[in-house]
Amino acid sequence: MASQPPVHEPTEPTPRRRQFLGRLPLPERSYLADALRTETVGGVLLLTAAVVALIWANVWPDAYQSVLNHTVGPSAPLHLDLTLGTWAKDGLLTIFFFVAGIELKREFVAGELRSPSAAMLPVIAAVCGVVLPAVLYTVVNAGPGGHPSGWAVPTATDIAFALGVLAVVGTHLPSALRAFLLTLAVVDDLIAILIIAVFYSSGIKFWALGLAFVGLALFWFLHRRGVHGWYLFVPLAFVNWALMHESGVHATVAGVAMGLMLRCHREGDEKHSPGEHIEHLVRPLSAGVAVPVFALFAAGVAVSGSALREVFTQPAPFGIVLGLVVGKSVGVFGGTWLAARFTRAELNPQLKWADMFALSVLAGIGFTVSLLIDELAFPDDPVLVDRAKAAVLVGSLICALSATVLLKLRNRHYRELCEEEDRDLDGDGIPDVYQLDDPAWQNRMAERTRAAEARTTEATPTEATPTGSTPTGSTPTEARPTEARPTDTGPTRPADEGRDGAR
Repeated sequence: MASQPPVHEPTEPTPRRRQFLGRLPLPERSYLADALRTETVGGVLLLTAAVVALIWANVWPDAYQSVLNHTVGPSAPLHLDLTLGTWAKDGLLTIFFFVAGIELKREFVAGELRSPSAAMLPVIAAVCGVVLPAVLYTVVNAGPGGHPSGWAVPTATDIAFALGVLAVVGTHLPSALRAFLLTLAVVDDLIAILIIAVFYSSGIKFWALGLAFVGLALFWFLHRRGVHGWYLFVPLAFVNWALMHESGVHATVAGVAMGLMLRCHREGDEKHSPGEHIEHLVRPLSAGVAVPVFALFAAGVAVSGSALREVFTQPAPFGIVLGLVVGKSVGVFGGTWLAARFTRAELNPQLKWADMFALSVLAGIGFTVSLLIDELAFPDDPVLVDRAKAAVLVGSLICALSATVLLKLRNRHYRELCEEEDRDLDGDGIPDVYQLDDPAWQNRMAERTRAAEARTTEATPTEATPTGSTPTGSTPTEARPTEARPTDTGPTRPADEGRDGAR
């Protein structure tokens, strides 16, 4: 009896590994481009404001301190007679955290954080990027003369400053890396907000806090009922902020809370959700005014040889530098690598882990929130505040320069990736990489190719047979005259040669 062919049991398909830092969906890419465009401009303004503050504080220190400590505002009923420095720290930064709250809400409902599997990597990276700097700072300040209360200063990433650095050095960072940096910064901001609310709030006045919650509930109710009008929401937002400030909880928490209350998903035929629309209006105010003005009043520290020496010799400032330069870089990179390894996420083959490390070094730039926590951590020691601010500037500068070098090494490759991402040969406003599987796009490109070949064929000049020569395979004939007669149409060409010429 003939042997039966072997029966192959069906095998389970190999599960496809999720790609890390892969191409973004087109709507997310469009949103990211719009957001980063504003943040990049704001980052350049932030850098400019920081430089102006340093020059002002070192060339005209008395004038700088006089403006910084000038008091403005009513003393009753909510004690809003605040210095300009406090208005910048507690007031203008509330706008920044309001935008951060909207970003966070959007990430949870429509962005990278909506999927637990996709959110795991940036969340773990952000948590590790907060924990390791805090641990390093605590270890350095555990002995005599240390100041453990400043453990949170080196934990924050400043996305505007980082993007400003990218804009200045002209690095073409692919959108996937920019999206990861933005998501990382959003989660980092959330952790910073929780740290400020839990560890740096004191003397709670529950009557003011209760009224603030009532005001926030009214804000949410009016928004959900579809009520519109800035003339209603702006005064209500100011009242909520004033009550939160009076309560003893840091006033920026009010901004985050109101941002989280906005609806960030689209309904019906909406092109943009209310949260996205408000963010589009407020982000330029945050990035172009609020954060640069805060930097102008917060970054002015005396720079001298002794001050810079103390940055590396005193426990508190040295712990800040070590936390930003080493803690942030190793924490973000190590957390990302471990999360990718244990979740079996596969790195985008167009990128390398060296790119992720360069991004981790860039995440060590801590400025806006770091300077804010600095003033909250050492409220009774202005000298230490200045040394800590100098440490934030030094650590951020080291990270910026190091990241610039690392990114420049791959800048040519990044430029090629960006050109591929942006290429739009058919001019329909949609990058070609998003249409490779679209039959309509394929047909348009095939027609363009055929038209280009036809134009090339028509533009190719006809090759003439040299005078006195005989084409291959033909019978020798009398040599033709060098000048054609009027009735001539040119030299006779064999059929094969004509086809070769056409080809």
